[in-house]
Amino acid sequence: MTTLHYIYDPLCGWCYGAKPLVQAARAVLPVIVHGGGMMTGANRQQVSPQLRNYVMPHDRRIAEYSGQPFGEAYFEGLLRDHSAVFDSTPPTAAILAAEQLDGHGLELLGRLQTAHYVEGRRIADEAVLLELAQSVGLPAQAFLAAFSTVDVQGHIKASRTLLAQVGGQGFPTLALEQDGQFTLIDIGPWLGKPEAFAQWLAQTLPAQPSTPSAACGLDGCSF
Repeated sequence: MTTLHYIYDPLCGWCYGAKPLVQAARAVLPVIVHGGGMMTGANRQQVSPQLRNYVMPHDRRIAEYSGQPFGEAYFEGLLRDHSAVFDSTPPTAAILAAEQLDGHGLELLGRLQTAHYVEGRRIADEAVLLELAQSVGLPAQAFLAAFSTVDVQGHIKASRTLLAQVGGQGFPTLALEQDGQFTLIDIGPWLGKPEAFAQWLAQTLPAQPSTPSAACGLDGCSF
């Protein structure tokens, strides 16, 4: 069996750009998600004019290449809210909880990405995470219990180990696993073309490992 491993971060713009590709891939083969913790610990970031000025040109580029929408509530709301903090740990824990409960991790990730980049929501806030988890059908009490007990730091450490193992350069990294062998996928040519990507996955495996042409690293984004 061939499996697609998806190493992501919920606050990575290029991961949001790749969202349609990952969703299309799921119809073709099993997808396992691994949160890499791009903005955790010392890499958490308070929203500031400097952060906004840094991410906006990249977000515009992501929108151009992928066709993914970015909302005014994000550009003119969240990115101007200097009390907000970008922290990957809580949303990653929520995705782990969703996966643990009912295999809905990838679905919740997609909902969180829309909440962040379109609706300008604070996806590091527990109340927001609970609301969004319920919106994908997860029971509140069960979600909160799983959310509070998942080993998110252990998961992030394992994800970073896998990232190094497969030779990925940052987020997103997509790698096909077959018979214990990993092959990296260059998502650049497929951005904005989810149907073609799914068809390609169904028909063939890449002959040569390659690295994503645009990615977010552990300490930030490189484009």
